[in-house]
Amino acid sequence: MSDTGYGDFEFERKFFVRQLPAVVHTEPEPVLIVQSYFLAAEGYALRIRVEAPAGELDRAAAAAADDALLTALAGKVSFCELTAKGPYIGGTRYEAERELDPNVGLQMVRLGGQRVVKYRHSVWLGSDGWVLDEFLGANAPLVVAECERGGPVTDLAIPDFCVTEVTDDPRFANDALAGAPFATWRERFDAELAARGPRFLEEFGHNEMGLSSDA
Repeated sequence: MSDTGYGDFEFERKFFVRQLPAVVHTEPEPVLIVQSYFLAAEGYALRIRVEAPAGELDRAAAAAADDALLTALAGKVSFCELTAKGPYIGGTRYEAERELDPNVGLQMVRLGGQRVVKYRHSVWLGSDGWVLDEFLGANAPLVVAECERGGPVTDLAIPDFCVTEVTDDPRFANDALAGAPFATWRERFDAELAARGPRFLEEFGHNEMGLSSDA
């Protein structure tokens, strides 16, 4: 539970990124994340997430997202949690979490759910921490940047690698990507972006555009 007075809520803004910026190579090794969604409907989700150091597996094994990957992760999982989520409302989402024993969580992921696999890179830019999720498998080559705070994400300095904001686009939620991977609608999204151009939400205060991400 958050200690900011907002309880079990997360506050974030999300952005579509064409490719990983060079700055991620200056930061520590990314984390490999496997997420299994046992419920993903109408914005609600029930998820188990397991995390392991990315260096423990090669990229081909990670991208497969199959039972062989889960077998390879045995004994390497550094963190596991069960999460219940509600729908996004203006960059805010109900989120309640419970840490699980890694062995129990890994076996539950093996037994069911729709999976999403990704590398999570963490960087510090300006006054905010950012994560860049590099999706694998059917969601490759999608990269999404997120800024999360303990309260509403307002007056944000947006890095130069952010192409357009997708905070309010339900297709980019991880639970949605589990059922409808990026590969199945990538061309449609590219056409939409070309037709309308980039957009950045204005209801979160002032957007400072073009924050440098030079390494």
